[in-house]
Amino acid sequence: MSNMEAQPAEVECGATPAAGVEVIEPRLVPLGGIRAMKVNRTLPTRDRSMIGAWCFADHYGPEPVSESGGMRVLPHPHTGLQTVSWLFEGEIEHRDSAGVHAMVLPGEMNLMSAGRGISHSEVSTRRVETLHGVQLWVALPDGARHGENGFQHYRAPSVDLTDASGAVVGSMKVFVGDSGGSSAEIVTATPLLGAELSIDPGACAVLEVDESFEHGVLLDTAAAEVGGVRIGRASLAYVGPGSSRLEVHNPTDRPARAVLLGGEPFAEDIVMWWNFVGRDHDEIAEYREEWQRRSERFGTVGGWGADEWIPAPPLPNTRLKPRRRTRP
Repeated sequence: MSNMEAQPAEVECGATPAAGVEVIEPRLVPLGGIRAMKVNRTLPTRDRSMIGAWCFADHYGPEPVSESGGMRVLPHPHTGLQTVSWLFEGEIEHRDSAGVHAMVLPGEMNLMSAGRGISHSEVSTRRVETLHGVQLWVALPDGARHGENGFQHYRAPSVDLTDASGAVVGSMKVFVGDSGGSSAEIVTATPLLGAELSIDPGACAVLEVDESFEHGVLLDTAAAEVGGVRIGRASLAYVGPGSSRLEVHNPTDRPARAVLLGGEPFAEDIVMWWNFVGRDHDEIAEYREEWQRRSERFGTVGGWGADEWIPAPPLPNTRLKPRRRTRP
């Protein structure tokens, strides 16, 4: 998915370990156009830019495709990151400049590695009436960000979620990393965790987690409590390194759904602007210039006309600077 903001903010960041639970409220972002589909964005924000290598998180839907037209994101570029598409409902058609043409379906992980550069498009199909899911980005470390691009697909099986007594209180689909005895067949450049959680009404799921990881719980449904802290729909609860157990309570009378993100605090500072991840202003400016002149770095996406692409917004008038973050 593309960042469609007309004036995207620059972000320079590294790890920000924290104690306790921090609640990140979403901001509403339109994916272009007056009738465009809108998404709830929790990463990056002014106070929290990353969770492990996870550097971007959009939550959307359930979106009636007949009202908004669904998702129609024309060819656009990426550098230095991986995109992760995870659906609860609907279907999205993915095409990229590496020649990959794939359908994104509920419960199936699709990870695209941009490496040194790639372009792609994402369009919801006419076969579905509702679109509902998350779009995530992962920053690549310096040793991998100049590599070749690639695509991975994995269908995540459902495994049991249990409470403190060992009783089954829901289910989990691990799409990156491993948890609860389930290990995703996805290769990442840094240690990561990604999973969909489904928790029974009134139940409290207890997950054994890597204490070297920082974690985030992105809620899809009405309410939940993470470590005793309540969050609402589309909000994200952040828990810093140092915890070996994560408790997620569903206080409602309906099943709760959330996406769990985790990873080792990212060791490198990055600059993220629009759809690019780099290390400084000059890199970002070069990526933008190459995309505007349609250089070979990004290739072309099949199935689209020569004039069907998303131009990059103008850079700010000053050099891209660090975004100062409030530390909890």
